[in-house]
Amino acid sequence: MGGGTSAAVQNPVTFLLDLWLSHRDWLSPNEVIKIIQQIRDPPAVLAFIHQWSNRKDYKPNKEIYTLVVSRLAEGCLFDDIETVMLRIKAERNFRLSDEFFYHVIKIYGNVAGRIGKAIETLFDMPNYNCWPSVKTFNFVLNLLVSAKMFDVVHEVYMGAPKLGIEIDACCLNILIKGLCESGNFNAALKVFDEFPQQKCRPNVRTFSTLMHALCDNGELERASELFSKMENEGVCPDTITFNILISGLRKQKRIEEAIELLERMKLKGCYPNAGTYQEVLYGLLDSGRLIEAKDCMRRMILDGMDPSFVSYKKLLSGLCKKNLTEDVDWVLKQMVMQGFIPKMEMWKAILRCTLAGNEDYSDATGKVIEKL
Repeated sequence: MGGGTSAAVQNPVTFLLDLWLSHRDWLSPNEVIKIIQQIRDPPAVLAFIHQWSNRKDYKPNKEIYTLVVSRLAEGCLFDDIETVMLRIKAERNFRLSDEFFYHVIKIYGNVAGRIGKAIETLFDMPNYNCWPSVKTFNFVLNLLVSAKMFDVVHEVYMGAPKLGIEIDACCLNILIKGLCESGNFNAALKVFDEFPQQKCRPNVRTFSTLMHALCDNGELERASELFSKMENEGVCPDTITFNILISGLRKQKRIEEAIELLERMKLKGCYPNAGTYQEVLYGLLDSGRLIEAKDCMRRMILDGMDPSFVSYKKLLSGLCKKNLTEDVDWVLKQMVMQGFIPKMEMWKAILRCTLAGNEDYSDATGKVIEKL
């Protein structure tokens, strides 16, 4: 009796599993799912599956194994997930879905950081008598781009025919994104030219990705040409697309064109966001157009958008230098209302501006600033 109690204490997990499995001669799949959900210790899940597989009522399905994989992932037992996948392949007594493999691949890529295993699982799917969807295929491509594994992206892309994948616009967009991030703009533009060959139509994301890369590389004219091509092909630009061009114009100090594009954006029924106004605001500040910058800031605030601390700082600095006291007062109030606290150098500039030209206080100004 003492020995039995000792064994139970030494192996509490095994003891509980034995109790569960000996409770009834027959367990339905739903009952098995409930047991797995109740197991608190993830390593015990694999032990349960092993014992259950030796019973006559062993009848696995994708729902059970989806749960098993999830529980093992909770415990970071990624080697055990591989063991489960090998068991499934060996047994071949039920069909798996693309959704199941998407789940496994996502765990390998996003949770385990085993991107190589994610790729291997994708190409191993036909051996489980399951073919990947374009969604699963594109997830792996996007995973590789996010990990900056640009050489492998092309290799996986070229394997699409083996997996029965029909290339779609999303797939080509991922390739373009990867090529742009790797600095290979010409190759990205070649992929863009492949859209008709693949019977795909470029969308707003296609154009935005290419335009962003071109603007970052200082090729604003080529980006503008793409924008025109986009409109000519009936693809409606969104806020992101306009923001990319406005930002590009601002960086090249072409603020008038940026303002015109902002107005054109509104006429097209595409509403600017905080990023749109912020780019124009920075452009006005950089070119010393302070009153227009203040009006832009006012418009942002009226539309429920918050200007950045840097834009407040730049605008206050410029207004103080020109002794525009009333404007300084308005900007300072808005800044404080937004929760920003001016730093000491800003307070000094504000004091100089406020007290400048006042003979009664001019002598005291320096002393007050020194005390501050």
